[in-house]
Amino acid sequence: MSVLVGVDLGATKVRVALGDENGMRASCYEETDKGHGAKGVADQIVKMIRSLLPETLALEAIGIGSIGPLDLSRGCVREPPNLPFKLIPLRKPLQEAFGVPVYLMNDCTVAVLGEYSFGAARGLENVVYVTLSTGIGGGAIVDGHLLIGKDGNAVEVGHLTVDPEGKMICGCGCRGHWEAYCSGANIPNYTRHLLSMRDAEELSSSLLLKLSEGDPQRITAENLFKAARNGDKVSKWIVERIGELNAIGFADLVNLFDPELITVGGSVALNNPDLILEPILRNIRKHTINRIPAIHVTPLGDEVVLYGALALAHQRITERK
Repeated sequence: MSVLVGVDLGATKVRVALGDENGMRASCYEETDKGHGAKGVADQIVKMIRSLLPETLALEAIGIGSIGPLDLSRGCVREPPNLPFKLIPLRKPLQEAFGVPVYLMNDCTVAVLGEYSFGAARGLENVVYVTLSTGIGGGAIVDGHLLIGKDGNAVEVGHLTVDPEGKMICGCGCRGHWEAYCSGANIPNYTRHLLSMRDAEELSSSLLLKLSEGDPQRITAENLFKAARNGDKVSKWIVERIGELNAIGFADLVNLFDPELITVGGSVALNNPDLILEPILRNIRKHTINRIPAIHVTPLGDEVVLYGALALAHQRITERK
């Protein structure tokens, strides 16, 4: 009996699943290993697969959805903004470890395939997936065709420019990128920038500062949304500003791809769906001429990339037969 493996390599977590064309059978996750060099990332994935794979099952193929940018020709991640490595080999070490085909794509490209195969986009021909997580990424299916790009980096939406003045610097080194303002890793930087515009007396009574022990350097995205949810005026204002920039990013996707549906995942969105979606839905019409599609959180939750990785492996193995 054969089985497929799906891998979701993120900047914060690595997830691995066993499954087939019908979905997942088992899964596990760990914090991404950043302490043993680039090779340690592949070693971690190998170890996790072996921990899940029973000896009674034959592994047929591995699908990987990974943070980017990618170099598909070499099967590597190349200079990811949110991991401290220049090159992370994936395809070759996993092929050597298991002796099966390994298929690599950008995590959000894989996620939209998961949505298309198992989630809210079944039966649709035009769909976009956006992750608001440690970073920001996207995937798109247009007229039934999965967009990949020459290097596997199509729909790198987090690196769209949403601020032409470029006040904030992205992890990639460029200014004004969407990810520099609205990703989980960079929301604290943008929050501190916005706080510099507020009156000191007003800030002294802010719940956000209390949750951060009075130290702006201790501000986290989690504390910001917690304070906003509890009615803190300053935090609600910051969340609204983040929402306005998210609306620009989503409008760009509507103008580019004219989708029937946009689904949203990633920890920032999944943990704060109302605070994230409401400002987008309220502001998106200011920035697009196209008809607004349905926009909602993915029903596949934080497993959307795993479902997509399994779908990728199944699709490619089927094409080979």
